[in-house]
Amino acid sequence: MSIPGLDPAGARAVGAELFAAFQAEGAQPVEAAILQPAETLLDLYGEDIRARAYVTTDPLEGEMMLRPDFTVPVVQAHMRDGAEPARYCYLGEVFRKQESPGAMRLSEYLQAGYEVFDRDRPLDADAEVFALFSRLLAPLGLRAATGDIGILRAAVTGLPTSAPRKAALMRHLWRPRRFRALLDRYAGRSAVPPARAALLARLARGEAVQSDAPHIGLRSPAEIAARLKTLAEDAETPPLAGALVDGLEAVTAISAKSPAALTALREAARAMPWIAASVEGFARRLEALSARGIDVEALDYEGSYGRTTLEYYDGFVFGLYAERRPDLPPVATGGRYDALTAVLGQGRSIPAVGGVIRPALVAALQRGA
Repeated sequence: MSIPGLDPAGARAVGAELFAAFQAEGAQPVEAAILQPAETLLDLYGEDIRARAYVTTDPLEGEMMLRPDFTVPVVQAHMRDGAEPARYCYLGEVFRKQESPGAMRLSEYLQAGYEVFDRDRPLDADAEVFALFSRLLAPLGLRAATGDIGILRAAVTGLPTSAPRKAALMRHLWRPRRFRALLDRYAGRSAVPPARAALLARLARGEAVQSDAPHIGLRSPAEIAARLKTLAEDAETPPLAGALVDGLEAVTAISAKSPAALTALREAARAMPWIAASVEGFARRLEALSARGIDVEALDYEGSYGRTTLEYYDGFVFGLYAERRPDLPPVATGGRYDALTAVLGQGRSIPAVGGVIRPALVAALQRGA
């Protein structure tokens, strides 16, 4: 598939310039194999990338995939033998299936990236990456959007409800419609699905729900019994207060310039004090961004930004967009992924943030395509 206005040679030239600029900031060039092990790593990307990865089977290595991004293999390498603080950069193709034939996206495209691992100054590292990308792409006049997945995670984690319900909400944080449906159900605002209601009624009457028929399916009888017990316990969980649900939905609905967003978040923290520390972290990040020359008064904040992208982001997230070309995907994206380092570090965690730029889009926009 080809996209009008995209020039492979121009993309390579832009990519080389970005790669050199990243190295000038002290980043160490790294490479990642095009074929990556799929069995372990694929789950780390989340539902969207899992569905779009090119997966194959190697007779010796097992299930493999074409590299869908660089961050996961870079984190894996750093957690194995990297030192702190560290900066890495890379330039190469990534591969993702595209399901919409009319979309202005490619299945194989060049990606230039910059990653920072720094335990002592995470908020300044956020500002460093965002300010660097903003400076490199400033001639294109892009619009920046930012968010903070960490605030949303804190909002869910602190809810006064059961651990299974919080786990379900956290699992669906990246699926906003499903997340909203769960909130409504947990608040008693929507009816329990008929099939589940019938099942719960049978459990309440003490009726057996497993027949003597031969067992079929992927779940074992023990797993089915455990699931039934979980459903029964969930039915006994008190509903969430409507005010808390409204407050959480208000946090996700914030769309304003950063100072106004901070005011709204601090107001929300009065009803949900468990988000206060994350909100003040957001405030300190704005100070760090301002210290690096970013006009935070004009910086857009969106409460739900980043909720439909890579699921390993767990803090600051950002994207840079060409408003005159709404048909194009973001020119650059990035964010913080501390939890990913803990997964790949086998319990050892290092604060980390990074981002990627699409050189082909930069080249097309430079030519006015």
